[in-house]
Amino acid sequence: MIYLVEDDTNIRKLICYALNSQGFEIQDFATPSSFWPALEKQLPQLIILDLMLPGEDGLSVLKKLRARHETARVPVIILTALDSEFDKVTGLDLGADDYIAKPFGMMELISRVKALLRRTQENPSIVSYHVGSLYVCPQKHIVRVGDTDIALTLKEFELLCALLEADGMVLTRDALLNSIWGYAFDGENRTVDVHIRKLRQKLGDAGGCIETVKGIGYKIGGRIHE
Repeated sequence: MIYLVEDDTNIRKLICYALNSQGFEIQDFATPSSFWPALEKQLPQLIILDLMLPGEDGLSVLKKLRARHETARVPVIILTALDSEFDKVTGLDLGADDYIAKPFGMMELISRVKALLRRTQENPSIVSYHVGSLYVCPQKHIVRVGDTDIALTLKEFELLCALLEADGMVLTRDALLNSIWGYAFDGENRTVDVHIRKLRQKLGDAGGCIETVKGIGYKIGGRIHE
């Protein structure tokens, strides 16, 4: 699945037609506000992102994608009319994998998409975790308890991955809020606690691997990293 975020209707239709003709499945969005909810439900293999968008500019979207555990490694191609060297360097420095300036040829776009997917799929660096009956593969967005696949929201998934990646260390509520929600803990906010409770419920018996460290935060101990 490829996600396209582009506010120009004509360009959006042309890109969808071109990529569909090459066998790619593509979902398009005219605004970031429609893109974010879809991202909560399914992660794409690649994102094509315009920079000049209504409501939220593409660079802001890119920053958020790279700041999140779950989307940090999703390939992103920037597609924009801003074609100065400064604009290109800014986009690439923020984590874009490729940059295509408008106007562009559809064959060039298809070639860039195929090349980027080849690079990322040939060197996936797949990492997975086992803790008792719990199995998690962040890159494939798989959470499984025994033989049962578990459906999590994006925030729940990011929270679980953050705890696993901490390698048994305790993560404070402040650290979790900053890394996943992007704001500081004020002493009253129960966002992390609520999500931990829901996460434990969804994981069932495996939810016990999430340990509460009184007065500090949470951790997952005894994980196996592959």
